[in-house]
Amino acid sequence: MDNTKEYIKEHQQRFLDELIDLLKIPSISADSAYKKEVLKTAEQVTIRLKEAGCDHVVICETAGYPIVYGEKTIDKNLPTVLVYGHYDVQPPDPLNLWHSPPFDPVIKKTETHPEGAIFARGACDDKGQMYMHVKALEFMTRTNQLPCNVKFMIEGEEEVGSPNLAIFVKENQEKLKNDVILISDTGMIAQDVPSITTGLRGLSYVEVEVTGPNRDLHSGLYGGAVANPINVLSKMIASLHDDNNHITIPGFYDKVEELSKEERAQMAKAPFNLEDYKKALDISAVYGEAGYTTNERNSIRPTLDVNGIWGGYTGEGAKTVIASKAYAKISMRLVPNQDWEEITKLFKTHFENIAPAGVTVKVTPHHGGQGYVTPIDSMGYKAASKAYQDTFGKTPIPQRSGGSIPIVSLFEQELKSKTILMGFGLDSDAIHSPNEHFGVFNYLKGIETIPLFYKYFAELSK
Repeated sequence: MDNTKEYIKEHQQRFLDELIDLLKIPSISADSAYKKEVLKTAEQVTIRLKEAGCDHVVICETAGYPIVYGEKTIDKNLPTVLVYGHYDVQPPDPLNLWHSPPFDPVIKKTETHPEGAIFARGACDDKGQMYMHVKALEFMTRTNQLPCNVKFMIEGEEEVGSPNLAIFVKENQEKLKNDVILISDTGMIAQDVPSITTGLRGLSYVEVEVTGPNRDLHSGLYGGAVANPINVLSKMIASLHDDNNHITIPGFYDKVEELSKEERAQMAKAPFNLEDYKKALDISAVYGEAGYTTNERNSIRPTLDVNGIWGGYTGEGAKTVIASKAYAKISMRLVPNQDWEEITKLFKTHFENIAPAGVTVKVTPHHGGQGYVTPIDSMGYKAASKAYQDTFGKTPIPQRSGGSIPIVSLFEQELKSKTILMGFGLDSDAIHSPNEHFGVFNYLKGIETIPLFYKYFAELSK
């Protein structure tokens, strides 16, 4: 692409200001109190897509939050790229751990980001990465260098499991017809080590409720005589892993894909320093399933984690009660071939079976999705690899991610096209955590690299 760097340099401050304006809006899809803000963000995305050069942009209503659809068609005989992203964000809690307000974006220099990073909820996941594509389109349209057609599908419910996206995709297959899907909702290994995500884990997310007596009881009068739901829940959760941190649910590993020694050796080539990893997290040791490295545990192996646990009195001071109920939220990250609905049923059956007498257990599934693996010999992957080579000066490393984007497998099933995951975030960017941020270098590098994907994909498609 001609003049990409010059264009970005000329418009850099505007690119940053526009993203900051978007990050100021608390588009928290999980909390209905922010409904107006979520809808306002959808409107802003619509405006920006029009400004960037889309000929047709519309807010598509769903049973939940709307999907913003946009398109720029230059020649129906040319290939079409479908860009997916999301404009909703995670809740910012706990607020007291943020160094600056989560919806008052600031740019600060860090050791990892010497050029500065934008600190705000949604900076990396996914407003910053989604907006790279909007600005990449702007560059290509304003300089007359768009080599193929482009469609955008930006949703507002990704952080709550995309409950209405499947319906939208199934009902709009012709509208969404494409030759490749492009997503930036993942990361790369390091600032100077580009990588392309080739695998995602699936997800099963459940909530459990353990009920004992019909009301909270005095712990002196009843302690030791009735089952304490909090104690019981703690023991049940603890039993879900054995001494080797192997998950104990019967049938859980039946369909787990075991990678070959060769594939594991390829993964091991990615730069990784265990001491730096521990230092960054302020931990004295890593922890996980026996027989696997840290990078394998968080990418090619399934997991089970408690995301929240509560019950009884948690206010200031003391209140001596045996709670009537105890609760936990539990997520299971799954690898390809594990079906999330099947795993959810296995969990439910097992958790109910291990409940002792004196309590009742309720398991409520929330959401989930399948894992995904993309081939590295496709035109899309080759185009992405060439694009990274041009902007980073080195060949990107194929890497499996520990994260989940459940809709990727849905896209392949319904739209019959492959997805290329061109992420520019870093593991240290604290997505879903306090002080989430996105490097200015990464943001601008994404805007520089994405147009080259279009160029090479169009050339390879001839």
